[in-house]
Parts: sequence; C-alpha cells; structure tokens
Amino acid sequence: MADPFYITTAIHYPNGRPHIGHAYEMIAADAIARFQRQAGRDVRFQTGTDEHGLKMAQTARDRGMTARALADEMSAFFSEMATSLHISHDRFIRTVEADHYRASQAIWEAMQASGDLYLDRYEGWYSVRDEAFYEEKELTEGEGGQRLSPQGTPVEWTAEETWFFRLSRYQQPLLDLYAANPGFIRPESRRNEVLRFVEGGLTDLSVSRTSFDWGVPVPGSPGHVMYVWVDALTNYLTGAGYPDGGDLWRYWPADLHVIGKDIVRFHAVYWPAFLMSAGLPLPREVFGHGFVLNRGEKMSKSVGNVVDPLALADAFGVDALRYFLLRDISWGQDGSYSPRAIATRANADLSNSFGNLAQRTLSFIAKNLEGALPEPGRADPADAALLAAVTEANGEFIRLFAEQSITPALEAWMRGVFACNQYIDVQAPWSLRKTDPERMHAVLGTLVRAIRLLAITILPVVPASAGAMLDQFGADERDHAALADDGWYARKAGEGFRIGPPTPIFPRLDVPEEEAAA
Repeated sequence: MADPFYITTAIHYPNGRPHIGHAYEMIAADAIARFQRQAGRDVRFQTGTDEHGLKMAQTARDRGMTARALADEMSAFFSEMATSLHISHDRFIRTVEADHYRASQAIWEAMQASGDLYLDRYEGWYSVRDEAFYEEKELTEGEGGQRLSPQGTPVEWTAEETWFFRLSRYQQPLLDLYAANPGFIRPESRRNEVLRFVEGGLTDLSVSRTSFDWGVPVPGSPGHVMYVWVDALTNYLTGAGYPDGGDLWRYWPADLHVIGKDIVRFHAVYWPAFLMSAGLPLPREVFGHGFVLNRGEKMSKSVGNVVDPLALADAFGVDALRYFLLRDISWGQDGSYSPRAIATRANADLSNSFGNLAQRTLSFIAKNLEGALPEPGRADPADAALLAAVTEANGEFIRLFAEQSITPALEAWMRGVFACNQYIDVQAPWSLRKTDPERMHAVLGTLVRAIRLLAITILPVVPASAGAMLDQFGADERDHAALADDGWYARKAGEGFRIGPPTPIFPRLDVPEEEAAA
C-alpha cells in the first residue's frame, strides 16, 4: 500500500466572496498534492469553509437572513472557485456537516476528560473580524482612540460566562515540541514569531460563547457554543475519520497544514495544545504562507483593490494564473500581482518558451513526417547532452519541490526548457530536412522525448495545459519515474501512433489596455 500523505488548506471563512489569497492557498496546496501523487504517495487533500462564529451571525443579521442560509450561499462560491481553478481536493468540508459536529464534540469531551476545561467568567478584548481574543499588551491605538488587535482590526470589550481551556498548562510542552521538531512550523520567520509568543507566557483560553448560538453546541452545557477556532481546527480530524477511525484514519496525523501567516498562532499554538490534551498525534508541519498583494498593497474593500480570482482566471487562463502565483511569489513570503505581471510571466515562460517549443516541434512532425514519430536517425553527442540536461533540470525540480522550494523548482524546470530551445535553434531541423533527413529524424525524436519529460514534470503546476500537451503525442505514462528512458517512445512508434496538427497550448496573452498605459 502506498505511503499516505494528508495535506489541508485552512478552511476559509465565507462571510464574503473568495479573493486572490484564498485562490493562492488552494493552488499551492493543490500543486503540492499533485506532486505527491506523481511521486506515488496515497494523497488525501482537503479544503473547505469555516461557517460558524459571531462574524457570520452578524453578517447574516445585517443581510436579513439566517446564518445557515448565508453559509450555504457563500460556501458555494468557494466550492465553485475550487472547481474552476482545477483544485484536486478529495473533500470540500463544511463545518455545518453532521460528522464535523460529532468530531468537534468528541475532541471537546476528550479535552474535558483530561481536566483541561473549566467554567468561569471571561472579561477581555475580542476581535469579531479575527474571531480572536487578545491581551492588553498586544493592542495598539488607532484613530479616535479605537483599540486595535495586532492585525489592525477593531477589538471590543467582552464579558460573559465561558468555558476555558488550560492553555497555560501547555507552554512547556509546546516549547519542547518546537525544539524537538524544528520543521514543525515553517518558514523560519513564522517559527520565530511563535516561539516569542509562547516564551512570553500563555494564559488560559476562552473556548465557548453564550452571546450567540451559531456554532457547535458544547456537550452537556446548554446555552454554550464552541469558540469558532475549536470547531474550525477540528475539521482536519473530521476529514481523517475522527472519532470513528476506519480507513480514513490511516491519513492522520496530517503531513502538512497550508495556511496564511495571519493564523499561524491558532495552528501552531492552540491546535497542538488541543491535540495534546485529547491524546491525539500532532500534525507534522504547519506552513504559513505570505500575503498576495495587489501592486504591492494589501487588498481592502474600502480601498477598492480586491479582485475576483475567477475574473483573473477568465482573463488569462487558469494555468497561466496558477503558474504566475507559484513562479513569482516566493513560497512563505508576501508577493505582488498585477494583470501586467501575470501576462508578462505567462508569455515569457509558457507561451514563448515552452509552448512555442512544443508547437514548432509537433507542427514540423505533423507536416513533414505525416505525424509519424521520427525514426532513430543519425545520433550526435548533442542529443544525449540535451536529454541529460533536461533530466538534470527535472530532477532538480523534483528535489526542490519536495522541500517546498517552489519558485526555485520552477526556475530549475525552465533551465530544461531553455536547453531545448537552444538545441532546436542550433540543430535547425528545418534545414536538415533537405540536407540530412536522417539527422533531422534524430533531432526531432530527441525533442519529443525532452518535451514529454518537461510536460510530465510541470503537470502539478499547470495540469490542464501540460495534460493537453501530452495528449497531443499520446503520452499516457505521466509519472515522475519516467525521468529516465522507460521505453515509451519505442512503444508508441511501434503502435504506429501519429501526431495530428497541434493546437497551441499556451496562447500569447495581451496586456490589458489600462495596464499598457501604466
């Protein structure tokens, strides 16, 4: 049985429509999931929506509808985005689902059995927008004396009866966890932030609310619903079959939680503490990626710079958007996008370099060899050198991508593409057609082999486009193990396979007019 690999995104809060940050997280996690499947892992990939909490209740009230109706409406937009962006998730989880209620109540009871829950009265600062409690020392002062959270969101003083979780009990166990597992929190900058926070001392955490009822009911405590983050974090267990066990339980603990840097505290402090209390294994890694900025500015509805990711996908193509986000935004850091940047990157790498390479090669074969795969021809050391360069580039891609060095991995892949373009320009098969047809066959056959390997390797990033390219020359086998000569070419030639007139896979993109004038 294949080695399991469980990857999750954060579940997204659907009090508004999805933005490019949600799309980025889904796309990155999807590329990692696809990469691991190609490597032979038994992957389970989960995303979804986090639908409870005061913010949802207030938004629903303001719109004159029930919280459940708002959750149904808005969650559908996130599910649609996942489908449109070719996200290969195994489950799109919603926290209103019955099995998630059972999982949330089961972990609550497990924490209660450990003596880590007690009833008391909470008085303190709460950010509705963040669904988070903050201590006085964490706050700053905004305009008009408004108290602000570390995220810059307004906080309000809250007082109510609540259940508390003994987070203070887990300060040293958490520090021990970070010391024993340096890779538990990545990148290093996020790890350092969490270390400073925990070393500064942990206070017990309010984990229930009585001021509203839109949430998972606390078992045995009428009038209390769970703090939304207890419920939200538990979704990862729900997706692995908790508390029933069964076949899905083989995926726990999760190998990777992909989340935004603004919610690292919840995943790297509260979540492992809850799991320790419940006696459950801890996830292996929490990765906090950076923000996607619109021309260097954080997106804001008030500023008017929030862009629908599906509009970008419609304008430039899904795979062009996927490629740009993973190629131009360093994994773990903030990065900017603009329509001009997306078009420029997609044109340079995908259209002009890789797409044009494949189009020139396959069109030449379709036209001059009636689509038949070229004969072995007269070999030259340059042929073996190209295949070695492509194999080296693809191998470097695999090594780097496995380490989540995504942008360097794509840079390595491009070195293979550049090697092919240099080879075709030097060998000039269009000239060999008249002067040395036997040599032309060898050149074209070498290029077909190289393009196939490059297309297989880039499949996790641009699955639809690379898949369509592979379809054009009948390349059914699409595993990373095919980096060496696996006999594919000889098999297809023996079957008499013919390449039809190819369709351009990566059409050149136009820069929008308003961008061209900028």
